[in-house]
Amino acid sequence: MSQHDEGHTVAGWTGTAIATVGSGLLGLGVCAVSVPALVGGAAVSAVSVLVTWYLHLAGWGKPPGPRPRTQWPLGARDTSARDGHPGCVSCRLAGRGRRTGSVLEPVTTTGDAEPVTARTGG
Repeated sequence: MSQHDEGHTVAGWTGTAIATVGSGLLGLGVCAVSVPALVGGAAVSAVSVLVTWYLHLAGWGKPPGPRPRTQWPLGARDTSARDGHPGCVSCRLAGRGRRTGSVLEPVTTTGDAEPVTARTGG
């Protein structure tokens, strides 16, 4: 048994399988000079990205970084996917990710304020 998290997930394997079929169709289209095969291969490759993204958001992927040992098996479902993973681009694109960094607060003006100017050291 492996002693580290290899990142094998249902989303990863499914996306890879679909992308392999898309790449095969693209290769066939190049060798056969077939526009329909090229278009079909590109479409299948695009579908692989969407399917992988959907499965990740449904909890069949993994968050960035190492996972707990209990979630290493292939069929383990990620229970934190619904809230979004911190630092995950896929979750952020879906509007789920937790924002990191400072929170912007509204600026209110009361009275006369001096303009802020840049200072140079010297």
